[in-house]
Amino acid sequence: MSDEPRAAGNSGKPEAPKPAEPSGVDLARVALRAAKEQARARGDAAQQKRQARRGGGLRSGARADGRDPMAFGAAINRLITERGWETPAAVGGVMGRWPQIVGEDVAKHCEPEKYDEDERVLVVRCDSTAWATNLRLLAPQLVARLNEDLGHGAVKLIKVNGPGGPPRRYGPLRAPGSTGPGDTYG
Repeated sequence: MSDEPRAAGNSGKPEAPKPAEPSGVDLARVALRAAKEQARARGDAAQQKRQARRGGGLRSGARADGRDPMAFGAAINRLITERGWETPAAVGGVMGRWPQIVGEDVAKHCEPEKYDEDERVLVVRCDSTAWATNLRLLAPQLVARLNEDLGHGAVKLIKVNGPGGPPRRYGPLRAPGSTGPGDTYG
């Protein structure tokens, strides 16, 4: 048998040479790089402290940075994105463009009331039961049209309400605890 080291698999090939231990020069380079990164981090922290003492960094320099004023539209868009209000804002835009989406004739008799973001339901009130029935028949087409405009799944259902009754009138002659005119003979 020879004195050459062989691999465990007895393939007949000599073992690959082990990587050389880092020399003193390589170790010095690694230590220098780490020291530079630590110094840079300490310098950044010191600069932030100096800015805080100077007034919280309220002054802007000659170059543009995050403290500079921004356009109103850009500020609103940034706020909407940061808060996750994209879908409610888009639905609010739909409520403003309701006549263009459903048509002038339907818009005269039906108007959107509210949008439930969790359930993705748009509530619409109609001025007559006939228009409420008509809108219920059109609801699947309206959902498809709204989802084209807002993005898939923004509106899952349109809940159509008919006209509300007259508002309850509370006056001085009303009996406390009464539920209305129906409880007179109860």
